[in-house]
Amino acid sequence: MASNAIVNMFKVKELRGRLFYTLIVLAVFRLGSVITIPGIDANVLLQYFEEQAAQRNNAFASYMDFFVGGAFSRFSIFMLGVMPYISMQIIMQLAVIIFPSLKRISQEDGGQRKIASYIRFGTIVVCIIQAWGVTVLADSIPGCVIFDNAIAFKALAIVTVTTGSMVTIWLGDQITARGIGNGVSMMIFAGIVARLPSAVAELVQAVKNGEPQLVFVILVLIMFIVIIALVIFEESGQRKIPVHYAKRVVGRKMYGGQSTYIPFKVNPSNVIPLIFANSLLTLPLTLVQTFSKGANSKPWVGALSRILQPAGIWYNVLLIVLIIFFAYFYTQVTLNPTEIAKNIRENGGSIPGVRTDKTEEYLTKILNRLILPGSLFLALIAVIPTVIQYAFGFPQSVAQLMGGTSLIILVGVDLDTMSQVEALLKMHHHEGLTKKGKIRSRSL
Repeated sequence: MASNAIVNMFKVKELRGRLFYTLIVLAVFRLGSVITIPGIDANVLLQYFEEQAAQRNNAFASYMDFFVGGAFSRFSIFMLGVMPYISMQIIMQLAVIIFPSLKRISQEDGGQRKIASYIRFGTIVVCIIQAWGVTVLADSIPGCVIFDNAIAFKALAIVTVTTGSMVTIWLGDQITARGIGNGVSMMIFAGIVARLPSAVAELVQAVKNGEPQLVFVILVLIMFIVIIALVIFEESGQRKIPVHYAKRVVGRKMYGGQSTYIPFKVNPSNVIPLIFANSLLTLPLTLVQTFSKGANSKPWVGALSRILQPAGIWYNVLLIVLIIFFAYFYTQVTLNPTEIAKNIRENGGSIPGVRTDKTEEYLTKILNRLILPGSLFLALIAVIPTVIQYAFGFPQSVAQLMGGTSLIILVGVDLDTMSQVEALLKMHHHEGLTKKGKIRSRSL
């Protein structure tokens, strides 16, 4: 038992404390996900969404529930989760590139702290907009709102949902600082995992009813295992760019004269394009669904709502375009070929077979060759739930867990967490989680 990795995890005091802290924070998050906001009749709400599910008209609610573990359809205090925060991060990253003044602020001393504060304030604005949409949706459900004063209900609901979302972000920050893994990613991970039991139960009931057929279920499960293996293989793939540093004398010491490499991953941006694309679509989806439910809704709003159904073809086309865009955008932000080439030259380095003045062009060509197949792979994974749902007749809640964003996040967050656990184990002179090979973090 002494060499058992699981036992060693609880022997190391620091690791044990971080694990328990993470579990406690996630338990608080899950508790808040089942507490309904004031002024809502939970029984009416449950009956409404059950009827929608039976008629297969709950695509939007199922999509929103996907990231928060069912909290949206319960109208809980954590119903928005961390998605407004991620949406605001995207907006701010785009703004830093577009507006020179923001770029100057980000490059100053303490500039990143200012940008982070702007993101927090912007998140509150996004939360208020989405929370208002939630109140309109609640008003459209007969008997759902039990407040007599409509204005008081809207004000209370907006404050509650906005506060709940900011508390969720704060809980994620606490996991990052004192727990295991990336806090925001762990919150999304917990929401997806929380859907697993109900999804499995729904799949079993569907098989008993004869839709889908058992042979299709076995086929999809085999395909699911193959996709997981491909995702892990793709996440660990690297293109190593060799760099040679010439010898140079500084004072009485000689530096350089060594060879190393720059590791470019096959998918440099990891799961970020998927999360960005989904979170960016969340706000317009909420607004469109909200206006389509109102008493004075316009016909074009209803048509747009039907077009942007999460399982529809136009939504998936838009999702693919956004994934490819964010793959290029995020890679250019995090792996700037100009900066990398500049650092290589300043340190007396060169890439064998490449002229020094062509270094930037060479790195850009390599990155472009990596980004395109990586982004297409992500796009393929993203549309798998829709294919499974329509080709094999799987329920939407089950199809979402068999591929797409959920699969990438589950695999990626698991790899990141295992990497951090293994690093802590080895730091305290214990064996890692694996006896052979090495767990590579994706750095979400």
